[in-house]
Amino acid sequence: MRYLLYIVAVAWSLILIGCTSTVGTVDIAGKVLDEFTKEGTPKRTVIIHGLKYAESGLIPTDEIGRFYTDSSGHFTYTLKKIKDVYRYNFVFVADSTYSYSAQMVSLAELELNSKFLSFYLEKFTDLTIKIERINKTVPIDTLFISWKTDDIDGRIYPHKVVNMGAVPDFEFRWIGGKVKSFIETKTFANKNTVIHMYLFRNSRAKEMSDTIFCLRDVKNSFTFKY
Repeated sequence: MRYLLYIVAVAWSLILIGCTSTVGTVDIAGKVLDEFTKEGTPKRTVIIHGLKYAESGLIPTDEIGRFYTDSSGHFTYTLKKIKDVYRYNFVFVADSTYSYSAQMVSLAELELNSKFLSFYLEKFTDLTIKIERINKTVPIDTLFISWKTDDIDGRIYPHKVVNMGAVPDFEFRWIGGKVKSFIETKTFANKNTVIHMYLFRNSRAKEMSDTIFCLRDVKNSFTFKY
């Protein structure tokens, strides 16, 4: 019985090795840069996945490595090449300063420019959305707020809602009451952010939107009173 279990374990190990078999390495080096200033971005975490062909398209493998940029945005790393994988995804972990990014690089490009690779990241900037209900005649109404940059829903990024009056019944929807709230969030720097307001009042729905160009390294602000 033990011998049978040993055979099964060895066979399973060979299957796993076959799935992730390597075919040499390539030493890579380069910089991770701010898209706008072209300056190096320090202490970035970068995760690497292989991309395998499938009927549905390119499918990422499990993590095959990771590295970190130094204080000036430089990195060096020895990448293990995976059998039958000719494209690699470099995934840049988001934080409160820079957004998530996944950038695909072909194996041919990695080998051709192995010591001169460059990746660019989009920086976040601060945005505060101020909401205040000033209507005194309507007993109850409903307001829903959302915002997008480059068609990406901004609510997925770090945010905090501060309420100095009625609180939303769920996130970003206020019903009646004395509303005075602040949504403190992050959005992409030096880009337009479109803010959508949906107001349901007196059995009628009204959709509104406004656009704010959010400058980098400043506290951008938008106010909506209803």
